[in-house]
Amino acid sequence: MEIFERISAYRAESESLAWNGTFKDYIELLVKDPSPAMTAHARVYAMIESYGVEERDGRKQYKFFEQEIFGLDRAVEKLVEEYFHSAARRLDVRKRILLLMGPVSGGKSTIVTLLKRGLEKFSRTEKGAVYAISGCPMHEDPLHLVPHELRPEVEKALGVRIEGNLCPVCQLRLKNEYKNDIEQVAVERVLLSEDNRVGIGTFSPSDPKSQDIADLTGSIDFSTITEYGSESDPRAYRFDGELNKANRGLMEFQEMLKCDEKFLWNLLSLTQEGNFKAGRFALISADELIIAHTNESEYKAFIANKKNEALQSRMIVMPIPYNLKVSQEEKIYAKLIGQSDMNHVHIAPHALRAAAIFSILTRLKETKKQGVDLVKKMRLYDGEEVEGYKDADLKELQGEYLEEGMSGVDPRYVINRISSALIKQDLHCMGALDILRAIKDGLDQHASITKEERERYLNYISIARKEYDELAKKEVQKAFVYSFEESAKTLFENYLDNIEAFCNWTKIRDPLTDEEMEPDERLMRSIEEQIGISENAKKAFREEILIRISAYSRKGKKFEYNHHDRLREAIEKKLFADLKDIVKITTSTKTPDEKQLKRINEVSKRLIDEHGYCPVCANELLRYVGSLLNR
Repeated sequence: MEIFERISAYRAESESLAWNGTFKDYIELLVKDPSPAMTAHARVYAMIESYGVEERDGRKQYKFFEQEIFGLDRAVEKLVEEYFHSAARRLDVRKRILLLMGPVSGGKSTIVTLLKRGLEKFSRTEKGAVYAISGCPMHEDPLHLVPHELRPEVEKALGVRIEGNLCPVCQLRLKNEYKNDIEQVAVERVLLSEDNRVGIGTFSPSDPKSQDIADLTGSIDFSTITEYGSESDPRAYRFDGELNKANRGLMEFQEMLKCDEKFLWNLLSLTQEGNFKAGRFALISADELIIAHTNESEYKAFIANKKNEALQSRMIVMPIPYNLKVSQEEKIYAKLIGQSDMNHVHIAPHALRAAAIFSILTRLKETKKQGVDLVKKMRLYDGEEVEGYKDADLKELQGEYLEEGMSGVDPRYVINRISSALIKQDLHCMGALDILRAIKDGLDQHASITKEERERYLNYISIARKEYDELAKKEVQKAFVYSFEESAKTLFENYLDNIEAFCNWTKIRDPLTDEEMEPDERLMRSIEEQIGISENAKKAFREEILIRISAYSRKGKKFEYNHHDRLREAIEKKLFADLKDIVKITTSTKTPDEKQLKRINEVSKRLIDEHGYCPVCANELLRYVGSLLNR
């Protein structure tokens, strides 16, 4: 079977990555390429960078996060540039705990999981290779073997920095096994793995009464004390705490601020000095990135306690708000549904968009900027063009509230409501109205929603419904217009003839009478008004189209109907306005005649073949739009 071949190939690949040698061999490796000696922070940044970085709209976009994180471009850019990049350059922020703070289901855990899985993969690459002293319980950097007095020379020769001391186990082995001959110390390549507890650790607080500090720093192995005679003998100690095992990589501290204080004090010297205290040993060196996450209320309670000032000063707090872009919210829902066993249920086009519009509206804050309501703000945030507003207005809106996106409806609530509706109703296809109804029904059961919020949220459901109504009408409009494609092209050509005559101060020839006549102003305005072009702006718009025609002509190409999005939209809207009565009759007639039935079938086929509908939701859409047009 192919699956077993793939497993065999993966095992063979893992075996091929194995490397064993001496410390002398390792130094020879570093002479060729010093990258294996990089710090844990530098390794994380190199891993993120290895996936590629793009400049978009003046912002850096990190492809590493794009696979799972949607709509958090600004937060991710800040996280990478202000923490990972700076820490990789050995700036002081690497001596801080990274605390991701934000609302529930906002993506904090997903970011950490991505980093952990990313590090595992990266350690299997040549650039991300990690080497450690063989048999070291902390997989420590072999460069710790270099005596302190010789380090400046070695650093200069290899172009590296050496930080930290040998762990108690390696100190004992160097003395007893290797007779202090560091050249012969065995070194191996290690693959970072959370499952194997190599370079990646996770600590989750439990009941303070039963939680043991040993979970972080390791513990005495009482069964060996009689053999070795002392608690300070490294062989009588288990270096198996999360801080030990996460050395060389990353440790996730879940719900950090719910943790007992004695656990947090251990992190003070680890972050500041790169070491921690365990058992009856000297300070133990550790090179690891500590990343914690918490919600806003826990964080506020934490900073209100004066006893936490020392720890607070050793934290870099990165806000991770909710996504504020409708198109990205749709992707979040699609991803979550895709991970479930409900893939057999068809989700109608725009259904998730309707839910996303509702969610985003609950997260946005009313702006003080005149003329911008929440819907306009939502569109601007999603990168849509809103007439009269520019990029400067968008930046002004984004900078108005620092806490925007830290509250509102979370994606889990919406997915829970969709799941509930899918299970209860046993649907084969789910449309926008089904989802909005499910969201509305769930508001009463949502424990944390106040009466005032419920009223607001009901209003947002109404707005989402209106937005969907427009989308539904446009969808049917497009499908009908395609059935009248020739009419659209004729209207398009007619408009071009008229604007050419208008801009060149000439007349046009009537195709029937062959007489010359003035450009048809009424026709041109009836098309332009469909996309909100004012009387004052009509000349500029017509000249823009004429310039576009000339540009195509110079290249020997014909300016076609679909070469200008706004003009195409105007033509389709105009045609649809003219066809509205036909659409009304065709979509709402209970007993259509043969001609009407043929047209309905044509439009339905177009919706299914080209717009992602199934027969059920295509018929639902036509019926629904018919009822909208007849209101």
